[in-house]
Formats: sequence, C-alpha cells, structure tokens
Amino acid sequence: MSQATLVRLPNFGTYGKYHGDNYGAHCIYFTIGKLTIYYSYQTIVAFHTAETGLVVTQNNWGRTTGKHLTWIDGGKRIDRYPRETFETLLRETLERCGVSN
Repeated sequence: MSQATLVRLPNFGTYGKYHGDNYGAHCIYFTIGKLTIYYSYQTIVAFHTAETGLVVTQNNWGRTTGKHLTWIDGGKRIDRYPRETFETLLRETLERCGVSN
C-alpha cells in the first residue's frame, strides 16, 4: 500500500488531573490531522487548530465540567463562547478540516 492511500487515524489521549482509569475516561481528546477536539464526558467542550487557536465553550453544566474546562484552557480565562456560538464555530471548523459530524 502506498503512502497516499493510508488513512490517518486519530490519536486519543486524556487531559486533567484525575488519577485512575475510571475518571480519566471523562476527559478525552483526540487529534486528527491539525484538529484537536476535547470532550467532557460525551460532549465536545473545546477544540484547537492553528487557524482558530483554542476555542472553549462556556460552562453550562456544572462544577465538574468547569474543572475540565479549566484543565483545557489552563485557567487562563480565555474567552469562553456561549454554546450556540461555540457550536457554529465548531461546525465551520469541521467543514474546513474535511470532517463531518
């Protein structure tokens, strides 16, 4: 198989300060190409590309997700977007990256 026909599979990892597999499964990110998407449980809460930088949603859930968001953005208090705006930016970024949702 030539290099041109290989499919790039995403790389998965965890973020945050949880110790143990039980909690780490709630803080997952994956990178495919130049796009990294961060999840809190099963919800996309942030993404990053060189073009967009780090884009983070506001916390609409609770203390645990707030902790996850702080781990993602380093507590730097970057602008966190209202959920509707975040989803629009995510959709546009997925389209630009050739990823459908």
